[in-house]
Amino acid sequence: MKIAVLVSGGVDSSVALALLKAQGYDVIAYYLKIWLEDELAFLGDCPWEEDLAYVQKVCEQLSVPLQIISLQQEYHEKVVAYTLSEIKAGRTPNPDIFCNAWIKFGVFYDYINTKFAHESFDKVATGHYAYVEEIGTQFILKMAPDQIKDQTYFLARLNQQQLSRALFPIGKYDKSQVRELAQKFDLPNKNRKDSQGICFLGKLKFSDFVKHHLGEKTGNLVEYETGKIVGKHQGFWFYTIGQRQGLGLSGGPWYVVAKDVLQNIVYISKNYFDEFKERDSFEIINCHWILGVAPDRVTNLKVKLRHGAQKYACELVQLGPDHWQVNLAERDQGIAAGQYAVFYDQEICLGAGMIL
Repeated sequence: MKIAVLVSGGVDSSVALALLKAQGYDVIAYYLKIWLEDELAFLGDCPWEEDLAYVQKVCEQLSVPLQIISLQQEYHEKVVAYTLSEIKAGRTPNPDIFCNAWIKFGVFYDYINTKFAHESFDKVATGHYAYVEEIGTQFILKMAPDQIKDQTYFLARLNQQQLSRALFPIGKYDKSQVRELAQKFDLPNKNRKDSQGICFLGKLKFSDFVKHHLGEKTGNLVEYETGKIVGKHQGFWFYTIGQRQGLGLSGGPWYVVAKDVLQNIVYISKNYFDEFKERDSFEIINCHWILGVAPDRVTNLKVKLRHGAQKYACELVQLGPDHWQVNLAERDQGIAAGQYAVFYDQEICLGAGMIL
């Protein structure tokens, strides 16, 4: 098979590339320049040059050809526009989910189909912790054994066509094994730390990105239970439900519990974990089911409300064609409108819906 491998300069994608090369596949590496450091360079150091330097070293060592592609315009038109729109509406966006669905497994697919049609790639490989199983005519997205690193949460909006070409070479390894493989292959970035943060910002702070695009506007921090003004903030768009850090108030801990977009008010509370605040159900819309249809079974499922190992037992109750209620077996204090709930049947990822 001929495989296009997306590489980022990190250990995971580099090990994925090295494994495919060692297994004898015909591989070409692609570095996607999607970050916004050029636009936001004044905010701090731009890490993409360091990333690209690592990519070039890895590809040179493995004797793999490298193509550098700029998809910044497409990224800005799709993912950045979505992110800013959600923030303005008072919701919490999830740009990493759409980076995968729209860019890495979307625009990039289209790009290589047209610009590199002569290459005729069978698969597109990445360094995600997940794997795809083909059963009959269906492509099933499954969780990685490493529960902490599993990244099916970020892949839950991929469709059958996208999954049919997706390949995740490190999907059945845990992080320690990937680190061992990096040492075994003696990769130039074998000791490099994992990157954190949102895909298009790199090391830049999300708050700086928001400030650059939306500015600041002074508003009130209001105690939810009493209506008392207890402080000031510089814009509701800097806050998300469940947030504790960055409020700058004494006598806490304080938590963000609600936002009034029209009046630029952020409501906070010290009683976030009170028993009467159940927070064990919510509604979702904009649902995407990986097999193209809603699951037959809607009880005894699991749901992730954010990336990580935490899953809750849940059941789904359909309220409309694209409208469901999710009932949790436990409480969760960080349910935020705009974020995505991702559903599982055992290790199979079923799809996702936006929290309403």
